[in-house]
Amino acid sequence: MQIRPFQAAYPDMRRISSADHFFSTIKEKFGEYWQEGFYHQLPGEGVFVCTVDRPANTHTGLVVCVDIREYLEGNIRRHEKTLPKKEIGRLDQLRDWAAQVKPVTLTYRPVKEIDQLLQQCKAGREPLLEVYFAEKNETHRFWNIHDQAIMDRLQRLFARHVPTAYISDGHHRTASNATMFERLGKNDPVNPFQWLPCVLFSTDEVDIYDFNRIVEGLGDFTPSSFLEKLTDYFEVSELDEPRKPRQKHELTLFLSEKCYSLKWYPHIVQIAGNQIVALDVDLLNDHVLNGLLGIADVRNTDRLKYFQQLKNIPNLTTKTLAGEERFAFCMYPVTIEDFLKISDTDGSLPPKSTWFEPRVRSGLLVRRFEL
Repeated sequence: MQIRPFQAAYPDMRRISSADHFFSTIKEKFGEYWQEGFYHQLPGEGVFVCTVDRPANTHTGLVVCVDIREYLEGNIRRHEKTLPKKEIGRLDQLRDWAAQVKPVTLTYRPVKEIDQLLQQCKAGREPLLEVYFAEKNETHRFWNIHDQAIMDRLQRLFARHVPTAYISDGHHRTASNATMFERLGKNDPVNPFQWLPCVLFSTDEVDIYDFNRIVEGLGDFTPSSFLEKLTDYFEVSELDEPRKPRQKHELTLFLSEKCYSLKWYPHIVQIAGNQIVALDVDLLNDHVLNGLLGIADVRNTDRLKYFQQLKNIPNLTTKTLAGEERFAFCMYPVTIEDFLKISDTDGSLPPKSTWFEPRVRSGLLVRRFEL
C-alpha cells in the first residue's frame, strides 16, 4: 500500500463553543468556516496518529494519504455498491471546496511492527488536536508526526506488509475521488486527486455492530400464523426475556411484545453454499422479507426501517413495537472474517448490513488542494 504525508489544516478549538454542532454542520458550511478563519494550516507535511476514545475501548489508527490508484487497481477493496446520485453530490463538494474534509476509513490485517510504531509515536507527547463529542461520549486525538525517518519507516512498512486495505466507511467519497482523478488525467504529475486522505485502522482496532430491521405490516399473516410459517426456516423458541442474538445464524424476533430466538435450519444455510459466505441478512431478505412478506426491493420500501447497534431492548419492545402490525428482527453482527472474504472476492453486502466503529468526524483534519 502506497501512503504519503500531507499538509493538513485543523480547527481552532478556542473559537468553537460546541464541537457537536460545529462538526455536524461541516458538510454544509465548510466553505464559510474556512473563509472566517476557523482553521489553521500546518506549515509542512506530516502523518497523524489518531485515537478515538469511546466508552468501551480506545482505537488507534493512522491518518495519511493513499494513492487512489490502489483503489482503481483493486488493492483498496469495497463491500458496497455506490449510488450515482450520491457520487455526484460528493463531486460537487470536492469542486466547490477544493478540499477533502473527512478521511475515508480503511482497515487492514494487523502488522505488529506498525502497531508498535504507532504507540511509540504518541507516547509521552501532547496531541496536536483533541476534541470531545458529548453526544457520543467520545474523544478524538491527533498527533502530528513530521519526523522524516519515522514517515519513511511507515511508508516502507505499509508497502511491504499491507498489500490490501478494505473500506469500512467512505465508499462514495472514494469513488468520487477516483472519478476526479481520471477526469483530470492519470498521467498529470500534479493531479490533486491522486491522493486520498484515509484513516487506517487494523482489523483488531475495528468493531462491527449489528444493523437491525423494523418491519411494517404482516400482509396476509396474523402474528400466530406468521410465527408458524417461520418454522419452515427456523428452529423457533420463545425466550423468557428479550435479548439480542448470541451467535451467527441466530436472529431474535420481537413480535407482539414477545421475543423469540430464530435459528436457521442447517439445510437453509447450505442452500447459500454457492455463495462465498452465507450471511444472515441475505437469508432473511430472500426467505422472509421477500419470500413471505413480499418485500422484493429492500433498498426502496416504506415497510422497512433500520437501526444500528440495538442497546435499549425494553424501549424496543414496549414502545417501538406497540401493535400487532409492527415487528423487528435483530441480527448478529457480520464477522470481520466474513467481511474480509466478501471484499476479497469483489462481493457486496446487502444494504444496512454493518455499522463500523470508529468513524473519524468530518472537519477534524482537512486536506486543501489547488484546482
